[in-house]
Amino acid sequence: MPNAAITLTLPAWIEQEFDPAQVHAGNEARVALAIRLARRNVEHGTGGPFGAAVFDADGHVVAYGVNRVMPESCSVAHAEMMAFMGAQTKLRRHRLNEGGQRYVLATSAQPCCQCYGASFWAGIDELLIGARSSDVMELSEFDEGPLPADWIGELERRGIAVRRDILRDEAREVFHLYARAGGSSY
Repeated sequence: MPNAAITLTLPAWIEQEFDPAQVHAGNEARVALAIRLARRNVEHGTGGPFGAAVFDADGHVVAYGVNRVMPESCSVAHAEMMAFMGAQTKLRRHRLNEGGQRYVLATSAQPCCQCYGASFWAGIDELLIGARSSDVMELSEFDEGPLPADWIGELERRGIAVRRDILRDEAREVFHLYARAGGSSY
């Protein structure tokens, strides 16, 4: 018999990591939250070194995510996917920006091929990135998968502005922390 419901969970500590009324003004503040979530995920041993958050146009957090692949035994439980699913559930629509409001995804690291693909259809207008894919592969055993040579151009042609290298050194440090903690892939 097929599953009637599929449930993925975020770690219990995550609710204490931000004030829902707080405005995260500017790209650095938004990526800083994603990096903080990634760091806390490693410190708590609740998943991989990735964090993400969806923000509305005013800088309020709509939803957040951390990597939960291993704890959830689910290959799609990446930070970006968890943030997308949380935002879509909260707003009750599969394309976040279908109502005309703008949404931003901030990530601690460049989305892998899976999360890159989901970004097309999730309905975001801007993607903010900390560490690059090359950083992830240099500092860990993660395989980020293949992306088109002009992946930024592909996103921008679909109306998604891309900003990267935001707090890149801080984002890279999370991977050093993960390695020191004995982290393994996924």
